[in-house]
Amino acid sequence: MITSKTIKTTIVLLLAVLMMIGTAACDSASPASTTGNQKVTVTLMTWEGDSTNALIDAAMKKFMAQNPDIIVQRIPSPNSDYGTKLTSLVVAKKLPDLFWAGNDTEQQYGAQGLLYDYTNLAGSATGGFDLSKFAPASIDNWKNNGHLFGLPSLMNTYGVWYNADLFQAAGLPLPKAGWTYQEMLHDAQVLTQKNGNTVSRYGLVAPPDDPFAISNYSVSAGGAPFEDKILNPTSVTASPQFIEGTKLFANAVQNGSVTPPGYATDNVQASFAAGKIPMLYFGQWLAAGFLQSKPSFKYGFAPLPVVKDSVQPYDAVGIASPSYIQHPDAVWKVMQYLDTTAWESILPGSPVAPAAYVPSSTPYFDTLKSDGLTTVADSVQYELTAQNKLGIRFVAPWSTKANDIITANWDGILLGKTPTDSGVQTMVQQLNDVIKQNS
Repeated sequence: MITSKTIKTTIVLLLAVLMMIGTAACDSASPASTTGNQKVTVTLMTWEGDSTNALIDAAMKKFMAQNPDIIVQRIPSPNSDYGTKLTSLVVAKKLPDLFWAGNDTEQQYGAQGLLYDYTNLAGSATGGFDLSKFAPASIDNWKNNGHLFGLPSLMNTYGVWYNADLFQAAGLPLPKAGWTYQEMLHDAQVLTQKNGNTVSRYGLVAPPDDPFAISNYSVSAGGAPFEDKILNPTSVTASPQFIEGTKLFANAVQNGSVTPPGYATDNVQASFAAGKIPMLYFGQWLAAGFLQSKPSFKYGFAPLPVVKDSVQPYDAVGIASPSYIQHPDAVWKVMQYLDTTAWESILPGSPVAPAAYVPSSTPYFDTLKSDGLTTVADSVQYELTAQNKLGIRFVAPWSTKANDIITANWDGILLGKTPTDSGVQTMVQQLNDVIKQNS
């Protein structure tokens, strides 16, 4: 499963080439909507690991048995280098018929005219496929000025993985839905270990390293969100509650209970599984790996904390197509199958995330519960049903410039090198200037 940080890196790589090739890619489109009796090949590229790809291949074999006029061919692509490969295919105008994409990447490609518009096909879909059965807001957030450039496929949630044995040894109650930010940071401080002034074990690893997670705190406390809307925001705001949350996390970073900006997160999954991390701020997709590595201690997964109200993140990934696909009807048929029936057979063997098409999520939750990961199933369901959902990154054409501004300001604020109030206001002003210049 690809992470939000990987998606951000992908955007930086992709935007460098989008402006150069947008028109050329559109000009090369020559869609044909019928296949007749001739077999057609539909190519597919994912960012998944070997085990999940094997399950996808098995699901596609079932599809091909039911649809002998369509051959589905998966193009290998290592998930650690997915962004680079996608960029090279964009430049060469050789994107596969279907490829995995983040919501932000889909919006960027769609705005540049690089993607096939499925609006009409989706509107006339038959056979029980119903857009209203997708997770709330997921379809709307995949639309670009009313056009649907692909489909959301999986829904990511973000929360806190915790080592229950370490909590119990420290006499702390286990995290659960409704716990507070104050409780989380208090627990992090209790669970931190130091040798003199050197931290040997952080209580909370990989905490929010950008303003979007603090936005959850702000809204939960009754303040304004950092960005006014998920899709193409028109402004950013630092409410008093946002400043309050920033100071809370900055203090935790500076007292050594929370990992600082720049902390390497490459091996955090293995470190948590080895019992070296009390709390890990990450996504639900780690469950699939933990089922294989089988940590020797009791562990669980809790949703994001609250101040007053539950506010949870929105993050959908999905499937898109280049504008120049040759057989849209066949490609659309494969896409529908991938988004619905396929997940019902894939997720039990690789429970990375719930399907965005809600009816197809049942096997995911059943698998987690049958494997003893009840806290994961309950927390994911809790987050998906939360009424207040916020974005985890900018989804707009100017996102690269905005992310550069955050990088230049945010680390200094958390580390105490820049005064919180003035530093946040400077960052907000610079971001709003970028939005204004690109509106």
